[in-house]
Amino acid sequence: MLSWYQYCYDSAMLKHHTTPLEARQKEFGDFLRSRRERLTPVSVGLPNGFRRRTPGLRREEVALLAGVGTTWYTWLEQGRDVRPSAEVLNALAEALRLDPAERQHLFTLADRPRPEQRATGAEQVPEALIRMLGSMTDQPAYVLGRRWDVLAWNDTATVIFGDFGQLEGDARNIMHMMFANVSHRRLLVDWGELAPLSLAMFRADSARYAGDPDFERLIALLKEESPEFRAWWPRHDVIRQPSTVKRIRHPSAGQLIFEYMSLDVTDHPGMRFVVCTPNNAADS
Repeated sequence: MLSWYQYCYDSAMLKHHTTPLEARQKEFGDFLRSRRERLTPVSVGLPNGFRRRTPGLRREEVALLAGVGTTWYTWLEQGRDVRPSAEVLNALAEALRLDPAERQHLFTLADRPRPEQRATGAEQVPEALIRMLGSMTDQPAYVLGRRWDVLAWNDTATVIFGDFGQLEGDARNIMHMMFANVSHRRLLVDWGELAPLSLAMFRADSARYAGDPDFERLIALLKEESPEFRAWWPRHDVIRQPSTVKRIRHPSAGQLIFEYMSLDVTDHPGMRFVVCTPNNAADS
């Protein structure tokens, strides 16, 4: 038979409905505890100390590594209504030795946007993506780098847009092709609408690379070679639009219509896979 206190407790729990916030906070605390319990003091550079009753690090050890209070960290594991900042989440991720997927999961459970990574160094297109490009015969497709340089493309893209391989350096860049490449500009039926839209999208993407020498060189070149770019750049217009319809004035095939879709490449910050799907239904 249940005691009176147990009966009252069970009744109260039945009346309480867990909210999405409470469920996420509990999941957040459980995740922290599971990552803590898989570590050993030696693996994080701490002395092993006395015999431990439970596996993994102690809460105070994680708090020490992350630079937060033990009581506050305990509240996090208990799923209390504590809102850690992005800086604290990064510190916890470092203390718990989280990999990129686990770090992203931590930010998601905390309902915090993860700070976007700023890619550096040479860009390497994944081999799987190269093979995917080669298998696409009906859709022009290409891979863009963080600066909108064309890094890889398929044969269909060459037929529609010209041979990217003939372009070198800054010339093999979508913004340079849009504003400073006369031949490419002529392909775009709606250049007057697409150019400012593309510039605003590029500006939004380039914000995290402000001061980067490669970006600064490209922007200076475009200001010099394109009066439109020179006039529009100071407006600071920004927009994010992953897809749009473009009409192409092809020299031999006539007018072609494509729907552009831009997809982020996982684990390659700033890299995008652009697919152009024929869309004759959009012809007015």
